[in-house]
Amino acid sequence: MLQLNGTVFMPSVLTLIGIPGLESVQFWIGIPFCAMYIVALFGNFLILVIIKSEHSLHEPMYLFLAMLGVTDIALSTCILPKMLGIFWFHSPEILFDACLFQMWLIHTFQCTESGILLAMALDRYVAICDPLRHAVIFTHKLLTQIGAGVTLRASVLIALGLILIKCRLKHYRTTVVSHSFYLWPFVAFIILGFDIIFITLSYIRIFVTVFKLPQKEARLKAFNTCIAHICVFLVFYLLGFFSSFTHRFGFHIPSYIHILLSNLYLLVPPFLNPIVYGVKTKQIRDRVSKIFHLKDAS
Repeated sequence: MLQLNGTVFMPSVLTLIGIPGLESVQFWIGIPFCAMYIVALFGNFLILVIIKSEHSLHEPMYLFLAMLGVTDIALSTCILPKMLGIFWFHSPEILFDACLFQMWLIHTFQCTESGILLAMALDRYVAICDPLRHAVIFTHKLLTQIGAGVTLRASVLIALGLILIKCRLKHYRTTVVSHSFYLWPFVAFIILGFDIIFITLSYIRIFVTVFKLPQKEARLKAFNTCIAHICVFLVFYLLGFFSSFTHRFGFHIPSYIHILLSNLYLLVPPFLNPIVYGVKTKQIRDRVSKIFHLKDAS
């Protein structure tokens, strides 16, 4: 590793120090994070199994939910192992290229999740505003194309940003990163900003259509099909907003608050999404109850 004028030229290894200021309690912080990860894995795998085994759930809304579950599992898995290695096993070093690869994975899955949330909003928009054409528009072929498209969009755009880092940034002031993983959110926030605009427009149109329905029961039924998605949408983007806002304007906020918010932004959605859909979606709730009832009976 060559040092020039107080900078490091093309470092081969970086040091992730976790949560600066809370090093003495990082071991204990890792326990709830690990618990969230286990719940996220179990909940998302359970939803995937239910959707795969129940033929009546092979509809666009549930297939998008399955895509969301796969993305949540991948997102949390590319963060937690290294984070717990820092917190529990005092293993802060990471190869520079491995750090870039982890950053590519994190932002790719983050942007893929945003794209899936956009697709789910458009699905609800067509289902409520143009129900007679919903089955014609949202075919299995289109769902496959959407899944591939949002993944390709995220992976290519994030990769271009990382190639720019690799090729243009040669000198670094330090090899110590005050975080439990490395982030470069510029491109990711451009993608998320694009998605949130169209999600918001979709729901404005949905609410206008729902409130025009003449019967109260019809309005409640239409609105109930959107509640779970609205909750997931709010959790994902509000956490992202607060994390970004504190980094941009929270100059007097301790650095460990910034880092905890970043960790929660990426870990809470995979943890909460299966819980929200399990509670708010009757078909999934009934299937989960049936599974555990059979276990109790045996």
